[in-house]
Amino acid sequence: MKILKYFLYLLPITLFVIILSARELNEGALGSRTNPVRIYFTPSVDAERITTNAKELVDFLEEETGYYFTTAVPASFVAVVEAFGTGKADIAGINTFSYLMANEKYGAEAKLRIVRDGNQTTYKGQFITRFDSGINSLKDIQDRTIAYVDPSSTSGFILPKAKLDKMGVKPSESVFAMKHDNVVIMVYQRQVDAGATYYAPPRQGTDEILDARMRVKQQFPDVEEKVKIIGFTEDIPNDPLVFRKDIDERMKEKIINALIKFVSTEEGQKALFEIYDVVGLIPTSDKDYDKLRNMLKALGISFEKLVKK
Repeated sequence: MKILKYFLYLLPITLFVIILSARELNEGALGSRTNPVRIYFTPSVDAERITTNAKELVDFLEEETGYYFTTAVPASFVAVVEAFGTGKADIAGINTFSYLMANEKYGAEAKLRIVRDGNQTTYKGQFITRFDSGINSLKDIQDRTIAYVDPSSTSGFILPKAKLDKMGVKPSESVFAMKHDNVVIMVYQRQVDAGATYYAPPRQGTDEILDARMRVKQQFPDVEEKVKIIGFTEDIPNDPLVFRKDIDERMKEKIINALIKFVSTEEGQKALFEIYDVVGLIPTSDKDYDKLRNMLKALGISFEKLVKK
């Protein structure tokens, strides 16, 4: 009887030690407090806006999955790609061209694709200029100045530049503004004659613009009256959410399900719309981006050379 009482006395302590040991073994594992899952976002819009809304995403994911998360917004598109190579990024919201680079160099995997207003699963780049610039077509950009977004921006540089090259149009000067918002502002303020940014059609059933000009309407309410669209690039698949290749498959599935659940909530839709104009997420895979790979090849863009830079 004494032995039984002694055993029952020790049982809770033993269980506590076992549980504590398990926690210590998991300490440092991906998703733990000391090694949270790192989500990177491309700096295509204001970093403060991304950071503010990403907090709601992190809180939801932690509650839903039991893992810990943290977010970051590097200075450039390429920095997000290289974060996969250095092991700093586990998941990233990344633009299409940067995804191809991350996949080619580091085996990153596209698992989800964003859906924009009107159930748009593809998008394209647009060329913009001021109404009073004297530029009415892409040919008029010849010997004029143009602002692009980032050297790795699909809609804000790769495809627009390829289109102008194919037409034989050579601007007098090209600059990188690093964000779509900045390109619109530079055009609006006459710092450049033209610009290249992402395009999205107006909100369904309304005239409300959702292209890059929308991002500066609060600051410049008359942007629609001052800045016009003069041309487009080809359609490309929407940006993917990308996972580091060697993350445990069960962990990936759990996070993917939580992300889809998050965007189905009113709070999730609001937060993701503020980050990247996202209204939904759909499953995707690497093969969905073969069209873009082939398009780049057809346009004469050497993806291999760009990857090695």
